[in-house]
Amino acid sequence: MRLILQEFLSLDGVAQGPGSPDEDTSDGFARGGWLVPHMDEEFLNVVMGWLEGADAFLFGRRTYENFARDWPTMDPAEDPAATKLNGLPKYVASHSLTEATWEPTTILSGDVFAQVAELKRLPGRELQIHGSARLGASLLAAGLVDELRLMVAPVVVGDGRRLFPEHGVPSGLRLRSNRTTPGGIAVQEYEVVGTAEYGSYEGGGGS
Repeated sequence: MRLILQEFLSLDGVAQGPGSPDEDTSDGFARGGWLVPHMDEEFLNVVMGWLEGADAFLFGRRTYENFARDWPTMDPAEDPAATKLNGLPKYVASHSLTEATWEPTTILSGDVFAQVAELKRLPGRELQIHGSARLGASLLAAGLVDELRLMVAPVVVGDGRRLFPEHGVPSGLRLRSNRTTPGGIAVQEYEVVGTAEYGSYEGGGGS
């Protein structure tokens, strides 16, 4: 399976609490719900299109607990994503979680990188990471992520957990697709191609 990292981001890179003020208030975050004003039908169609490619999901503990709280109560007739999220295999990377009630779920502890590498060798299409910014960033730094899919909202949140941490490991990307929804969300798809490249600009600077 290919490992796909999907994230909702603000323009300043915040990934925390896009869906509602109380979605994720950890570390005192009080600016949740910043994505919602920009959601529209095209946004939802893109998300559902991506979801169709999933054969399994991978979460960090915090995102898993939030999803496990909310998605089992969702009506598939009202939100088709519920069928995929509730029915497909789920993996949660955690050294503290001892029980997972959102079936079918497998807890990954110990050497998470090695276990994710094993999951990628399983037959299937996509192992998708939804949210879980810290896990996603660490797997990207470890060279395990194959593709990034970003939904970038036209808002500067100014606070909160970011996908790309300061002093992170550089990664090289190749833009595969870029479009904008009517609500102003930039939909960007990148292939991960290895380490970042560097160069110098020697163009003319005037007389």
